[in-house]
Amino acid sequence: MDSKLIVIAIGGNSLIEDAKHVTVSAQYEAARKTAEHIVKLVKAGHRVVIAHGNGPQVGFILLRAEFSRSILHTVPLDSCVADTQGAIGYQLQMALDNEFNKAGLHPSVATVVTQVEVSDNDPSFQKPSKPIGSFMTSEDANYHKEHDKWEVVEDAGRGYRRVVASPKPKAIVEIDTIKTLLDNNIIVIAGGGGGIPVVRDEDGYLHGREAVIDKDLAAALMAKQLKADLFVISTAVEKVCLNYGKPNQKTLDTVTIAEAEQYISEGHFAPGSMLPKVQAIVDFVKSTGNTGLITDPEHIYGALYEGKGTKIVL
Repeated sequence: MDSKLIVIAIGGNSLIEDAKHVTVSAQYEAARKTAEHIVKLVKAGHRVVIAHGNGPQVGFILLRAEFSRSILHTVPLDSCVADTQGAIGYQLQMALDNEFNKAGLHPSVATVVTQVEVSDNDPSFQKPSKPIGSFMTSEDANYHKEHDKWEVVEDAGRGYRRVVASPKPKAIVEIDTIKTLLDNNIIVIAGGGGGIPVVRDEDGYLHGREAVIDKDLAAALMAKQLKADLFVISTAVEKVCLNYGKPNQKTLDTVTIAEAEQYISEGHFAPGSMLPKVQAIVDFVKSTGNTGLITDPEHIYGALYEGKGTKIVL
């Protein structure tokens, strides 16, 4: 197989193997396991860009801020995304470096703190609906509505949650930096958590926004702008399924975009989980004519060479 440029998007949840035992060292171990599979791709001669989710990690930062709000300033959401890009990037850099060392390889790895441009006219800013952070009492919810101007909704009788906009990604601000690193055979970690949401005003100046960009859509945009040969979304299951969890569950091996769009319209994929992943892959395949792939971390290499995972093609 020729050398390919592969963009891989890994979930923030995939860095947490046990929700009851969340520690920095446990997260590193999860990153190491994912790195092990990515190293095999590099060993096979491919160039790699890694994007990652950060939902749980941003939640932890917001919770710490909540406990310390009487003594410390609050951290705006765009800064939380930047913080997690640095911390998760560090863990992935170290994990990759150590796994490369084990394999007798010595490529360089770099994390790019990535801003992603969105539009203030995006309809999601008028109607924020993406829940973030932990559950709150009505008292805490009212406090934040008054002091921080948060949008808060009641969540299915479980308490109150903050909701923010989830605008569509328009452009990767640091795309030329990422290209330069790739041209010099450096493995790049970029677009973490969907990128730091920024808008560009009419004078060309950037401003941060409190929002959350879907990391799969941002990774798909990055893959398109880099003209990647392959776009991989790594998730919790080896293959995409129809009728998931039901007696007539069926796994998908290779799917055309026409078939994928039909399955989407029939409502086969859950909005909060598989749907955005399939939509992001379909968008990439339509735009580039190249292959998209959805699988779990341990089958990333097998999906290229052993028929694992679900391939989406023209």
